[in-house]
Amino acid sequence: MKLDFHSHILPGLDDGARDLDDSLMLASAMKGWGFERVYCTPHINALYRNTPESIRPAFEQLQEALSTHNIDLDIRMSAEYRLVPETWPDVLEKGWLMPIEDKYILMELPISRRSEMKNISPMDEFRKIVSIGLTPILPHPERYGYLSHDELLEFVDIGVKIQCNYGSLAGLYGHDAEEIAGSLVKEGIVSFYGTDMHNAHYVDVMGQWFADGNEIADYQ
Repeated sequence: MKLDFHSHILPGLDDGARDLDDSLMLASAMKGWGFERVYCTPHINALYRNTPESIRPAFEQLQEALSTHNIDLDIRMSAEYRLVPETWPDVLEKGWLMPIEDKYILMELPISRRSEMKNISPMDEFRKIVSIGLTPILPHPERYGYLSHDELLEFVDIGVKIQCNYGSLAGLYGHDAEEIAGSLVKEGIVSFYGTDMHNAHYVDVMGQWFADGNEIADYQ
């Protein structure tokens, strides 16, 4: 099945789709590329303090609109959890985890500054998730400029799965991210890929990349 584990297509929840029209445009593009199931993973972080209760109405709105517009795309509800003190402790204490495929948790780091995590240790938090029988997914490590390759391999050693962005491979985030993503793929440590879909620019860049013959990963 052609799955996307990482997208921001729910309307009005974060820096992805602004409204339902945006959501439908993004979903239609993804369907056209061949995706069959898409996990909607709005941010839960210091800026976008979403909860399952705030996500569900937007999810149901998009689900209904897809049916109305005959866009045959199976969407599922989850989140992208950032390891920051403003929200991550609440996620654990209040039971806000929404596993992908009943077993994966999308756990991102701050994009540019490790200091945003303050006293949170990614390794410790990944171990917590593993200890309760779930599997952490670290999205787009190619975008964390401060993260060393050795540290990334330490995460992999304890069971963290690596997810690269299709957009990184397509050059969406610049040369450095493209080069690192390509290197990780060649190394064989990438388990999953995701669109990290946000807006029309993502559609343009990834659409050209897929049109050039690059394929969507197939997951059993």
